[in-house]
Amino acid sequence: MKTILIITDNLPDQINGVVTTFTNLERLATGAGYRVVYLDPRQFPHVDAPGYTEVKLSWPRQLGAKILEISPDHVHIATEGPLGLFARFWLDRQRWRYNTSYHTKFADILHTIYRVPRWLSWAYLRWFHRHSGVVLTTTPTMVQELQDHGFQGEIRSWTRGVNRDHLRASRRWRRDRRRPRLLYVGRLSPEKNVDDVCRLSDRYRVTVVGDGPERQRLEHKYPGVRFTGFQHGSDLADHYARADVFVFPSRSDTFGIVMIEAMSQGTPVAAYDVAGPRDVVEPETGVLGSDLAQCVEQCLTLDRSRVRQHSMRWTWENCWNIFKENLIEARA
Repeated sequence: MKTILIITDNLPDQINGVVTTFTNLERLATGAGYRVVYLDPRQFPHVDAPGYTEVKLSWPRQLGAKILEISPDHVHIATEGPLGLFARFWLDRQRWRYNTSYHTKFADILHTIYRVPRWLSWAYLRWFHRHSGVVLTTTPTMVQELQDHGFQGEIRSWTRGVNRDHLRASRRWRRDRRRPRLLYVGRLSPEKNVDDVCRLSDRYRVTVVGDGPERQRLEHKYPGVRFTGFQHGSDLADHYARADVFVFPSRSDTFGIVMIEAMSQGTPVAAYDVAGPRDVVEPETGVLGSDLAQCVEQCLTLDRSRVRQHSMRWTWENCWNIFKENLIEARA
């Protein structure tokens, strides 16, 4: 049995695209006869990042010894935080080979939260991924963006999917066209731009599913918006299915799995015309533009059955196949 080691700065119970991706990959990899092992903040002393509790800062004590104990056939560094950084140092020193992935617009997020200059973050990212056998990123647009920022070597597009067995609505929902229902699902943090959804509550019913450091501020500022916290399984599917339009206001996501989850329930997506939505949303499944309110109005005219049908191209099986085809031997 071949062993795949995933090194990540995310805890497995966090709710974000990185954790969702690797949770589904592990399920399919195990079914294909692989053993998947993680090194993550659980195995090391760690603290919350100042001002951003979802990010964990670990002290990777004895990291090399743990890697040797696992003795992986393949190594994938999933994130560019402290664990990813120290793993890169150790693997390069041992002349082991590894792949990396680029999931998040790191430079934009650091600039939004900590005012770190974007050029400095991009310099770090170029250096971090320089020795990777293959850099996997989410979409063709992101491949081009990394190349435009000076990334060298192999960069490949890596799709995402929907677990339709897990995300199944409990019933059909009736629609009230007099005041359509809008939905946002995701982390409530500054870079997600959630205000742009909440501002629409003067014209529509707005539900926000998720949590994060911005929740208290948003609840106080937008009393007409319903905030539910994180939801899972059929409860989450019901929110997607009940909504008339899913609104994705982020300009910093590289993909946005929540968009294809909404589409799987027949709900069209209104989003800005930026990387991420540009590769995910089709004319049959949503509307992109600079004015979210206009995008919402156009989405209301779309056929939900066609939205659902077009969403079927997004599968975790395709995601796993791309990941598997690009695995490299850690020790040649």
